[in-house]
Amino acid sequence: MLRVLIADDQTLVRTGFRLILDAEDDIEVVAEAPDGEAAVRLARQLRPDVTLMDLRMPKVDGIRATELLAGPGVPDPLRVVVVTIYDLDENLHAALLAGACGFLLKDAGPRLLVEAVHVAARGESLVSPQITTRLLRDFTREGPRTPPASATPLTARELDVALAVARGGTNAEIAQRLSITLSTVKSHLTSVQQKLGARNRTEVAIRMWEGGLVR
Repeated sequence: MLRVLIADDQTLVRTGFRLILDAEDDIEVVAEAPDGEAAVRLARQLRPDVTLMDLRMPKVDGIRATELLAGPGVPDPLRVVVVTIYDLDENLHAALLAGACGFLLKDAGPRLLVEAVHVAARGESLVSPQITTRLLRDFTREGPRTPPASATPLTARELDVALAVARGGTNAEIAQRLSITLSTVKSHLTSVQQKLGARNRTEVAIRMWEGGLVR
């Protein structure tokens, strides 16, 4: 079971997240924190696999709480995913610098919330597709670049999956759009990452944008 701590100053948000996560067979919400100070205390005490951290909370804000749990210099850092309504690049940068391994918007939807927990628990990173797409547009605004060559070209279906990732699709959305199973999406994505030498889906998206394959 993946043990999750939810930190948010709004009771309704904490309740909603708990209902979503507790409905999963492999996730258990072990505690809730109404402020950053309680989040740090409970996380240090319970050592959850993943902490979902709001940004704006009383006593200690989410960025500082994240830094205390996962920041540089923390001897045994925890996995923290920031979940917020504030769609600002500076919030993303601050969260990642503080040690967060993920950044989600609260309107991302139940499936992406669950996926973020699994991704964080695996030691990987996930950023809301809306934000990733915007950042990649900014990243490629100066004009097309030549992507690193792949020793093995992508198959047509692998390219479909890679382009869908670059457009911000989640695995579940890609599966529905391409009429394939979720496990097939994951298999294709793993193959794409290996062929492109990409460590995660964000790097896959960057390769697609760099190559001018996405507009």
